[in-house]
Amino acid sequence: MDTSNASMFKSVLIANRGEIAVRITRTLKKMGIRSVAIYSGADRNSQHVIAADHAVELKGNTSEETYLCGDLIIATAKSQNVQAIIPGYGFLSENADFAIQCEAAGLIYIGPTPEQIRQFGLKHIAYELAASAKLPLLPHSGLLTDIEDVKLQARSIGYPVMLKSTAGSGGHGILRCSDENELTDACEKVRRLASKFFKNTGIYLERCIDDARHIEVLSIVVFDVLQVSLLKLNYMYLNTLKLYCNVK
Repeated sequence: MDTSNASMFKSVLIANRGEIAVRITRTLKKMGIRSVAIYSGADRNSQHVIAADHAVELKGNTSEETYLCGDLIIATAKSQNVQAIIPGYGFLSENADFAIQCEAAGLIYIGPTPEQIRQFGLKHIAYELAASAKLPLLPHSGLLTDIEDVKLQARSIGYPVMLKSTAGSGGHGILRCSDENELTDACEKVRRLASKFFKNTGIYLERCIDDARHIEVLSIVVFDVLQVSLLKLNYMYLNTLKLYCNVK
């Protein structure tokens, strides 16, 4: 189906790199929307640069200088006359201040609202919200400030524990620790990764469940017009299929 005339955007900047940027580019092409990629000097020949309709180099080689530099990304978006920025996952995707900056610059931020990011982007706050809703939770800590606090909370929770970046996503900034020695070594590693990928060094602990299964319930919200869980979409699909089979 040709969706080029149905789109509200003519051009979108992808504030990310790698696989997620390539996947977003493919979707934008199907929708007839011009894709603008950004890249660091180290990523000059990366696939996401080649795949995009247009690519702009950000001066710098590190994530902090490029993919985590909100001011530079927004300035690039304005110079390219895009209508929106999509962050993908990781980097600035869970940074509420970046979402606010985009809106202040007259750009549409394709993602959660700043308030939603604050509530769920920082995992220790998400835990507090879940606790207030009386949901069952793993033993966990709040935000931890120093190594002695980390050790104390780990003893209270019981080993093994997971040391996590509160701003983490995409599997970055998570380490399993089976004892205090591993925990001590992990603290600096997790803080360093959190700073590199999320510009936030906050950490917390939770009980480690080995051989756990990851379950998600996703939802779709389109500018407050459509809100439907994917479980309901699946239910609707099955009912439609059943009706079709009965008609046949």
